[in-house]
Amino acid sequence: MKRFLPLIALTSVFADGPKDNQADNVRPVPPPGVAIPDADRTRLTEGLAKLRAAIDEAAKAQTKNSMLADLLPDLEIYHKAVDWALRYNEVHKLTELKSADELIAEGLQRAEAFKGGQTPWTKQKGLVVRGYRSKIDGSVQPYGMVIPESYVDAPSRLDIWCHGRGETLSELTFVDQRRKQVGQISPKGALVLHPYGRYCCANKFAGEIDLIEAIDHANKFYAIDEDRVIVRGFSMGGAAAWQFAVNYADKWCAANPGAGFSETPEFLGGFQNEDVSGAPWYQKKLWHWYNATDNALNLENCPTVAYSGELDKQKQAADAMEHALRGEHVDLLHIIGPQTAHKIHPDSLVEIEKRLASIAAIGRDRAPREVHLSTWFLRYNRMHWIVADSLQEHWERGRIHARITGSSEVTIKLQNITAFTIDMPSGHCPLSLLVKPTVIIDGQTLEVTRPKVDRSWRVHFQLKNSKWSQSLGIDLEQSPMEGTPVKFFKKHGLQGPIDDAFMNKFLFVKPTKAGWSEKVDAWAKAELERAQFEWRRQFRGDAPTKDDAAITDADIAANNLVLWGDPQSNAILAKIADKLPIQWSKDKLVANGKTYDAATNAPVLIYPNPLNPAKYVVINSSFTYREYDYLNNARQVAKLPDWAVIDLSKPKTSQAPGGIADAGFFNETWEWKPAPAN
Repeated sequence: MKRFLPLIALTSVFADGPKDNQADNVRPVPPPGVAIPDADRTRLTEGLAKLRAAIDEAAKAQTKNSMLADLLPDLEIYHKAVDWALRYNEVHKLTELKSADELIAEGLQRAEAFKGGQTPWTKQKGLVVRGYRSKIDGSVQPYGMVIPESYVDAPSRLDIWCHGRGETLSELTFVDQRRKQVGQISPKGALVLHPYGRYCCANKFAGEIDLIEAIDHANKFYAIDEDRVIVRGFSMGGAAAWQFAVNYADKWCAANPGAGFSETPEFLGGFQNEDVSGAPWYQKKLWHWYNATDNALNLENCPTVAYSGELDKQKQAADAMEHALRGEHVDLLHIIGPQTAHKIHPDSLVEIEKRLASIAAIGRDRAPREVHLSTWFLRYNRMHWIVADSLQEHWERGRIHARITGSSEVTIKLQNITAFTIDMPSGHCPLSLLVKPTVIIDGQTLEVTRPKVDRSWRVHFQLKNSKWSQSLGIDLEQSPMEGTPVKFFKKHGLQGPIDDAFMNKFLFVKPTKAGWSEKVDAWAKAELERAQFEWRRQFRGDAPTKDDAAITDADIAANNLVLWGDPQSNAILAKIADKLPIQWSKDKLVANGKTYDAATNAPVLIYPNPLNPAKYVVINSSFTYREYDYLNNARQVAKLPDWAVIDLSKPKTSQAPGGIADAGFFNETWEWKPAPAN
């Protein structure tokens, strides 16, 4: 235990203070690095060239290796870590140059072994650097594993540790840490996975998907007991653990958030002395995405052990969750380190580990008899055997309370739900196979299809004419809204807002012609360049980009398309312009019944792609939070809804791409709707 105590305190980060509330004077994140001596740069550049050649040779030699795609990132992450640090001025201490030499040497060792068909690091004990290639942007992303000496390829508990805020946590620094530091936790006999989380975003957006992809990759090489996975973290990592606990409650056997933040407005007010009460109405709606307090009900499905230091200002996170849970008639277990500031008290850690071990000994219940789901939009639409398929209105609270109340009876209570599914996989349905089940939905009794003999059970339900009935399920042509045929409707994976498009595979489509307006052209060009630059800085990948003339049917089939420019400048936008809800010509832009001068206004929006309704099309936007928001992770939330009109006569700022003339959400069938009255 003693050898881990020096690591308990949070690693140094930039302090949040009053200067970070000045939107017109924003410091860069990440900060610029130090000057690198010419001799060191030359040596490392030559080493990178050798490593790149060795990786290419190994890949060529292993062309027929069925695991090539999963193993190559284990080599490439060493090259990326050093290359990006040099290329983008992200060496923040000269001592990191020694680490860079070590990474190149270790990468060369792996490349040489892999060229001969050997992968010794996949069997290595202790600290292991791993990498995977992301589905989102094709980038190579690192993660670390801690493999106990006792590991013997038998199903094992996995603890996930989300790291704290570190504005200088480049790939170089992270990979070096994962080679040398066990970290803040090391449960006996457990595997530990350290996600990079796409740098410093509190594991939101692409950082959220990073954890899912890292687990999927690790599952291919390690015997992970999927019923004993625990999500944990401290400080910024504690914030990540809160949001993973509520939004993916059925994936974990337990959660252990420490400090951090659990929502945006109250935390910013107390921690940052920032008043956000005047935020636009749509931003307040969007806070529900990552406000763990708004979905505290979901923790009824996930045993949670919260931690705070008694003197820590970030104790507010657990206090806020405790208050929210009390409103659900649930009591939070909150371990408090006595007279402790922003660190984990060693005695508290002992108590935390004891409780988590007890929970892990039982493991996750895959088929609980009682399930509760709280959600505000359909990205998070599943909890164990309950799936929300349609909401009456997005960004209003949606709830499903489901209980098995008899040998052949299930009772459901709903709020803001218009279609849902009971989905129990093979072996998990406890109901009698011989009797037609009864499902009671808000007092209405339905006799429905029996479970299958493999003890699976899937039944779809839909609200029609204010009555519930069993249905065949949701498809693209039939709206769950009263059974009315519509062109599009909001469903899981196709519900917006704009930022949702960047949690899956996307492609920037660059215009190749001049547009109608020089001002719009210049703005779109600058926003595209900014989007490429900031995607690399904040989400640590190169945003895939192609010219409009080069887009293929395969591109349309595989990607959320992000179209920059206007219908005159962008050929793909021209193809779909008459199928979008806006009207856009040289002279005018019409959005939600209002007409704007097309010479000085531009739309941003997300919509089902008319060329492939299974994917999104986004117009003139990347992720919607900006430079000011990088300064505090609680600010890193979606800032624009489904659509907005940008007034280019007003300057862009560190918070917005220009003046926001109007903005809002589409309704459940992707049509215009008025803003709330208040």
